[in-house]
Amino acid sequence: MPATPIKQVSGKGVFVPGDDIDTDRIIPARFMKCITFDGLGEYLFHDVRKTESGEDKKHNLNDPRFAQASILVSGNNFGCGSSREHAPQSILRAGYNAVIAGSFAEIFFGNSINLGVVCVIASDADRKLISAAIEANPEVELTIDVENHKISFGDQSVPCEIKPGARDSLLSGNYDPLAELLEGAGDVAATAGKLSYMQA
Repeated sequence: MPATPIKQVSGKGVFVPGDDIDTDRIIPARFMKCITFDGLGEYLFHDVRKTESGEDKKHNLNDPRFAQASILVSGNNFGCGSSREHAPQSILRAGYNAVIAGSFAEIFFGNSINLGVVCVIASDADRKLISAAIEANPEVELTIDVENHKISFGDQSVPCEIKPGARDSLLSGNYDPLAELLEGAGDVAATAGKLSYMQA
């Protein structure tokens, strides 16, 4: 059964500055010893948010003004580096369901879409407009219209891009490959039952 179609995502935003933010910055490797992904949200951007003694650094993700944010706004080549699925998992489990960036690393993008985390591309100039609006009013609601390639905030709107295949998957609710696999479990069992080497 398909997942819930995602035609748009709305929420408050937070700006996380920087280009080439890699997956080790998103979720440091030492926190990847977990058996499940539960709890990974606690360690999102840990090393840029916390001192060695565990105290908060000055960072937008620690700023109470942005505590209710559910959409990240960042730079170019977001999610580069290793292909760890823990990176988009930590973003999702920290309460974020979308990322607006200048571009995305390919594997990070695919892993995010598979989780239903919407990743859209906006120009440098348009992301500056969005981040300025967030800074001026942290309560402003952002709406990413996946269907119509548009980001709205306050009385402004800017265009955005998303790969056609990912867009179609989100709009149809067919973005979760695990759900698709489980849906076909009966067909898999039937096929396996016809294979002689599976009868042992």
